[in-house]
Amino acid sequence: MLIGRKAEQAVLQKALESKKAEMIAVIGRRRVGKTFLVKSVYQERIIFNLTGLQHGTEKEQMIAFFDALESLAGEAVERPDNWLEIFLLLKKHLTPHLKKDQKLVLFFDELPWLATPASAFLRALAHFWNSWALDQNLLVVLCGSASSWIIQKVINDQGGLHNRVSRYIHLKPFTLSETEAFLESRHIRFTRYQLVQLYMALGGIPLYLEAVESGKSAVQNINDICFSETGLLKDEFNRLYPALFEHAHHHISMIRALATRRRGLSRTEIIQLAKVPSGSSTSRALEELEQSDFILAYHPFGKKKKDKLYRLIDEYSLFYLKFIEPHAYEGEGTFMQLSQLQEYKIWCGYAFENICMKHVPQIKKALGVAGVYTTTYSFYKKASGGEKGLQIDMLLERADRVINLFEIKFYDTTFVLTKAYARQLRERIDLFKRLSKTRHIVFLTLITPFGLRHNMHSLGLVDNVLTLDDLFD
Repeated sequence: MLIGRKAEQAVLQKALESKKAEMIAVIGRRRVGKTFLVKSVYQERIIFNLTGLQHGTEKEQMIAFFDALESLAGEAVERPDNWLEIFLLLKKHLTPHLKKDQKLVLFFDELPWLATPASAFLRALAHFWNSWALDQNLLVVLCGSASSWIIQKVINDQGGLHNRVSRYIHLKPFTLSETEAFLESRHIRFTRYQLVQLYMALGGIPLYLEAVESGKSAVQNINDICFSETGLLKDEFNRLYPALFEHAHHHISMIRALATRRRGLSRTEIIQLAKVPSGSSTSRALEELEQSDFILAYHPFGKKKKDKLYRLIDEYSLFYLKFIEPHAYEGEGTFMQLSQLQEYKIWCGYAFENICMKHVPQIKKALGVAGVYTTTYSFYKKASGGEKGLQIDMLLERADRVINLFEIKFYDTTFVLTKAYARQLRERIDLFKRLSKTRHIVFLTLITPFGLRHNMHSLGLVDNVLTLDDLFD
């Protein structure tokens, strides 16, 4: 059963119904559900389905191609030793199946594995498309987890595939709402507070969520999935990045560096902390991590583009480095104990901020500004010259000349504003106005799971209050 993905389903359906041949690129991080999406929508229309072999040689990829081709032909086929002739063979065996009134789908999954280095696979694919398939009632889907590879080699190709991709899908992890629907489809129900706890550790990755079991709390599930000897995610971190990137040790070093800084790091800081080269390979690795949804690149408020910061936003990677790796061998019930520590509760505050940053459309809707152009920023200023420093993890600058300054608190009860904390918040707002020199009106917006208990200290200070339910809308 396909959960969510409404916009992506619409893109695939429109391509199927169009009157011309279509080439679609589908990208997204590993385990996010790309293959399931394509097969769920196209089902019986897929006439040719080929999946690349991880670490396979060119010869092994050809053997896999022949196997798929024989499924199409219904008989043994010739086995040429070059890609151009292999694609001509595909043309030969497709021709009898072509229909004027029904578009057929060719699905090339894990394309970056199929097109081994120095092979002529992409050149032959381009020739196949340009010389024949472009004029047939066909739809070609190119799919892969190495998002940056597909963007560089296919979507932005300057050769035979230039401008050939007619539609493009970047499949993201499930939102909180989609995660809830996915689990409910499997008859698993949590309170929304527990679901957010689960999301902090697993993220919205369908394959990870499939390991969740009914009849267990979020904490029990996290313990079993991430800390037990046979847990699906106990060692996933060490498999995840090498499966996506060449020279993955550089990517992993950057991820580890980013995990140490809550506010994010500049490129220069990443190079220093991760001890990676300062050349183009590092820029490329950062781009690959961003396009695969592991990190977020953003500009601090009032800064220039060159001051861009990078922040680790992959929930599983953050959770692994903070809790799984340091406590991997502490025995049964490890997380049952860790979840009671103050260290975990403090970390949840940071993880909740990341979740909020991923749900800006839901936040805008709750604020009634879904149709207003906005930019999401952070703000950071070091203390200097007797002036206090200030760090704001999330603010929203709106085209209607308003700035929503967010205060994000992950509490398990209704939040109560004390006199001392109210004074601190007023000071932060005043300091932000002074340091940023903004002429916009500033609204203090509180996001906390169970809302705010209004009192004399919140009056005239907190302009908007959002709860967990708003993030699920």
